Formats: sequence, structure tokens, C-alpha cells
Amino acid sequence: MRSRPTALLATLALVATLGACTGSGDDERDGRSKAESAAATSTPTAPPTPSEALGLTEGWGPDRAELDRAARIVGRMRLPDLAGQVIVADWSGTSAPVDLVRDLHLGGVIAFDSNVASAEQITGVTTALKRQVRRPYPLFIGVDQEGGVVERLRRVATRFPTFLSAGAAGDPALTQRAYAAGASELRGLGFTADFAPDADVTSGPGDPTIGSRSASSRSSVVAEHVVAAAAGFSESGVLPVLKHFPGHGSVPADSHLTLPVQQKSLEELQASDLVPFGSAVAAGLPAVMVGHIDVRAVDPRVPSSLSRKVVTGLLRDELGFDGLVVTDSLAMTGVTQGRPPGRVAVQAMRAGADVLLMPPSPAAARAALVEAVRAGDLPRRRLEQSAARQIALLVHLARAKGRPVGSAADASRALSAAAITVTDGACSGRLVGDAVHAYGDSGAVSTFAAAAEQAGLAVLLRRSPPASLAEAVPRPDRRPKERRKKYRKRVMAWQAAEGRRERRLEAWITREDARLAAGTPVGFTGFHEAPVDGAVAVATDSPWVLGQVSAPTRIATYGDTPGAMRVLVEVLLGNAPAPGRLPVKVPGVARDGC
Repeated sequence: MRSRPTALLATLALVATLGACTGSGDDERDGRSKAESAAATSTPTAPPTPSEALGLTEGWGPDRAELDRAARIVGRMRLPDLAGQVIVADWSGTSAPVDLVRDLHLGGVIAFDSNVASAEQITGVTTALKRQVRRPYPLFIGVDQEGGVVERLRRVATRFPTFLSAGAAGDPALTQRAYAAGASELRGLGFTADFAPDADVTSGPGDPTIGSRSASSRSSVVAEHVVAAAAGFSESGVLPVLKHFPGHGSVPADSHLTLPVQQKSLEELQASDLVPFGSAVAAGLPAVMVGHIDVRAVDPRVPSSLSRKVVTGLLRDELGFDGLVVTDSLAMTGVTQGRPPGRVAVQAMRAGADVLLMPPSPAAARAALVEAVRAGDLPRRRLEQSAARQIALLVHLARAKGRPVGSAADASRALSAAAITVTDGACSGRLVGDAVHAYGDSGAVSTFAAAAEQAGLAVLLRRSPPASLAEAVPRPDRRPKERRKKYRKRVMAWQAAEGRRERRLEAWITREDARLAAGTPVGFTGFHEAPVDGAVAVATDSPWVLGQVSAPTRIATYGDTPGAMRVLVEVLLGNAPAPGRLPVKVPGVARDGC
């Protein structure tokens, strides 16, 4: 692994040098192996192995034998197949995209909510891909399954709370166990990669994209839990792809919609956003996703995913990362605006990427890569490096066996039990009466009600008024040739009927309010919702809303999963402690935990 200089001047000099490089000079540097470099200054040694000749090193997952096997495989590929191998595409529908992968020789696919109907269906998709796309190595079958707000398998796999819960629990060993359990279910469903965990350091409420997807606003906390979670994924045979280098938690815009601008100096980035990625590299983690961010201190106005100064200069040379580099989705506005898709694909590969994720047209991206190699604008060796890294890593992780859906439920609940945080109110004892009135975020309320009723706690939910009271009496239309006096009588009759309905509705609402008043008011605030107050205020996503309510008791659960809601019920009943501590600063609360 390369050395990791920390001096700012050395970094700036490196970036400047990269800026002066152009064209084939950059690509020759990519293809030069360490063995070749050493040969010029040392005594003759044995000829380099196939992977050494590609400049591939160990220390991030695959061993030399796995790297050599992958290098031999890619060396025999036809150029169009090699170009397809570095692409991971999305697809439409719930059927297996066998023809798409086979015809373009894609490295693999990524699944979204619309591709998933049930555990049986998605397992059938992954099984069909593996059996019908015949390769002597595994396919890259990925998914965005972070937990919290990013759950593509919400209806299928065990749900996990947000990654912020890991920071709140503060136990890296627990983090590793939890994410190993979740990854084992993914492996059982046939997935070989997960685009998680987030190594971003959230900046707080002004962070519109990451928020609870980060473990903390403190870089050291993010670093230890990213390493732990990724180790758990790898342990279960699922490739963890850390994201979004060089850090998306401190930019005030969403790269799905625009190109965010990072205004921090390089020194500031080294002290914060880059810390988790540096720790990940030091721990030998295997894959990093590069986001679409305009890093003004490194390569102004160029998306980081397309920037050689960022990918090769900052990530590979400065941090010393030798593993697999994956782009964020190439269909996002942050990278597509004003750039032809084919050019984007080529530029990303020249920057140092290994996997092109979700190009708008996989066929066009593949054709552009083939054309660039044939025109001499992109060496074939650059594609071989990338494809070999991908194949070797998937082979390395292929030994693990998955577990059935539902097997991770206890691990998810354990993470929530260690994370739940009471910022205001009593730290022990019963916090509610014999009944609670639950309201606010509908998903959280529904899951909470099921958990509460199972524990014997009565839950009062606001009901909808009867249809006869909810629907206004239709006003009569004046009919042709109808006498005015007769019509006036009809209107008066309608007004009387509508008045009676409104009085009955008001009486029904009064009785409903009286019924609900018998329960302790518990208000739930979910993802990006306005704060919901009550006698007890519960934040199920980011905890910042707790500083904006007046509830005497305020609780952060960092998730609305069944496990998180069961833990909440136990805390409300005084049957369990709330050991978590806020992993972010929340102005307006009494404390950061009990």
C-alpha cells in the first residue's frame, strides 16, 4: 500500500502535478506496475505476475492468486466485452434482466424498489442472472440498502434503523455484528454488493442529502463505525461500497439535482470529511464510491467523479487507496448537465474509476469506451485494471453463504436498543399512562401501535368521521324552467340538512377529542417532516427536530423499524433504559442522553 503523506504542501504539489498531466501520460501512469518501477533501481527479479503487470496490489481484499486469475481473465476478453464489464446498470420491471447483462457483457446490475416485489421474486431474479449469464466469476449484483430512509428492500429484508443509530450506540463491535447480520440476508437473496455504509460526516440540519445516513457529525465517530460496518458486510460475503468520496455531508445541495460545491480548503477537508475515508483505507476496506461534487480546493467546476485530481490524486495517491473505485450514478444531474453520456463514461475511466454505475444508456457508454480505446484516447490496460479489480474482489467474497430473510431481526433490534436516546424528561421509570394517543408520521405510528399493543399498552388513534358526516350534502342545481320560489325552498332545505350534518360532525369531533385525551399524547416526526409535539415527542429520523418542540419528554429512536418501535415501547413503560447519546449537536435539548 502506498505511503500516506499528510503535509498540506505535499498534497498541493501532487494536485498541481496531476493538473499538468494530460492524455497518454496519465494513462501510462495507470498501467505502470510497481514491479516495473522497482526494476529501474534494483537488481533483476522474477518477471511480474499478470496482476503485478497491471499495477494491482494486495491489502484491500483479494490475494495475489485471485488478482492474477482476474488479470488472466480480462486479458483474454474481447474489447467490447471488457468495456461492458466495467458497467453496472439499472433495469426496468421485476423480471431478470438476463438479455441486458448477457448482450452487453455488463459487470452487473443494481436493484431498486421497482425491481422488487417479494423475497421469492428477487431471489428468482438473482438466481436467473447467475445461472443464465454464464461467467467463470460472480456478477456484481448490487442494491442501496443502508437502513433508515434508504431501503430498496423495505418490503423484503429485515429493516434496520439509520446509520446514525450506530453513532448513538457508540459500540463498533455491535455495529459490526448488526451489519454482518443484515448483509447475510442480502447474500441469501443473491446480492453480492451493497452501496453502503455512508462515510460522510453530516454537517447538521443544513445537510439536505445525508443527515441520518451518516453515523455522526464527528469525523472520528464516523470513521470507527464505517470500518466496523464494512467489516460486517465483508464477513458475510457482501461487498461494502463506502460513499460518497470526498464527502457529501458538508455540501448544501443534492447531487441528484445539481452539482454541489464544496467550499472547504484542502486542509479543512483533511481534518473532517476525509478522515473516515483515510481510516477505511488504513483498515484495508475494498471499495469506495466517488460522488459528484465540485471540490473547489482540488479541481474547480469538475465533478469529483470525473476528476483525475480527485480520484487518482486525492483518493489513490494521497490516501493510498488501491481498491475498487465506483462512480455514483452517472444518471444524476450533478454529472449529466451539459455533458454527453459517452464522454462522461470515458472521462470517469480516465479519472481512475473502475465501475461506471448506472450510465443513462449502458450501450452508449460501452460503445464510447470501445471507441476511445480504438482511437488511442484510453488505453485498453486502463479497462483491464478496472475489470480485474472488480472480478478479483467478487471472487474473494464468493465463499460466504447467506441466511434467510428475518434472521437479522434480533441484530436490528439490538442496535436500536443501544441507540435510543432520551434528551429531555426522566431517564427511568414509566413515561406514559395506561394508554397513549399516537399521531404524526403515519408509518411510525402504525409500527408503534403494533408494538405497543403486543406489549399490552393501549393505543388510541384518531379515527375518520363516518361517511355520513364527512361528506357535505350536495347543493341542489337549479333545473330548467324551475320556478324561483320552488328552488328557494330546495336551497333552504339543503342549508338545514347541511347545518344538521355540521353540528353532528362537531359533536362527533368533541367526543373523539375526549376519547383521545385519555391517552398520553405521543407525537412522531419522520424524515423531512415538520416537528410534531406532544407530551412525548419522538424523532424517528434525524434528532434535530427535538430542539424545536416543547414536549417535556423527547426521544430519538433513529428509525421506525419494528425493532426500534418495540424498544421505544419498553422505554416508555419503564422496562428498559435508554443508553444512547446524541451523535450530533442538537440545540434546544436538555442533554445529549441519559
